[in-house]
Amino acid sequence: MAKLIKIISISAMKKFIIFFFIIIGLFSCKNLPQQIVKIEGKQVPITDTISSTQAIESIIKPYREKVEKEMNTVISYTPKELNRTDAKLESSLGNLMADLSYERANPVFQSRTGKNIDFVMFNYGGIRAGISKGNITNENAFNLMPFENSLVVVELTSEKINGLINYLIIENKAHPLSKQINLVITESGYDLKINNKPIDNSKTYFVLTSDYLQNGGDNMNFFKNPVNVYKLDYKVRNAIIDYFKETDTIRVTLDGRFRKEN
Repeated sequence: MAKLIKIISISAMKKFIIFFFIIIGLFSCKNLPQQIVKIEGKQVPITDTISSTQAIESIIKPYREKVEKEMNTVISYTPKELNRTDAKLESSLGNLMADLSYERANPVFQSRTGKNIDFVMFNYGGIRAGISKGNITNENAFNLMPFENSLVVVELTSEKINGLINYLIIENKAHPLSKQINLVITESGYDLKINNKPIDNSKTYFVLTSDYLQNGGDNMNFFKNPVNVYKLDYKVRNAIIDYFKETDTIRVTLDGRFRKEN
């Protein structure tokens, strides 16, 4: 019996010692700083060879069908193709974007400030897709403006307006301008009219653009540090969609608002 008790005591002691060292190890590991030893990655290309899971597909299907229906909804019509390359210093799509943005944003700005926007300027690179002749859908609007850019009005001094004009001349691109501005490059310089009047060095001008450009995007640094900035809380894409929905047929002309004198 004494031998049996001794064996049990030894066995219990061994278990206690093992348990003791496990506890010590756990607390010791907890206090040590954790370090990543190795990171491994594997590229898994998504191709047609990957079969879909029916359970997941059944969950996604209703949402996909709803999105597709919304994107394919016809909201307007254009009798001709609209793009950004149909003239050197202006374009059908650029004129459309600038003019519709003025039409949608000016009432908002006027109701808040009692003032009118003088003109609109966007960037050539911001036009991401053309619109083919025929029906215009929501998808066309998303392709045209895939970014979440918002409309803002900047109050600029005449000095900054001159910087804006110099930028246009140097860039020599069809940056979208609204019809309130008329800029003619001449052999001796340029002729500028804003709302059919020469620039007035004693006043400031309210220019509608995007928040991206106002922050200096596309090197449009003349939009930085303006006299005032007015955020309209209105996405450029939403303005496009709203205009299309309210306009049965889109009519656009190239009117020479920015041109070189022959």
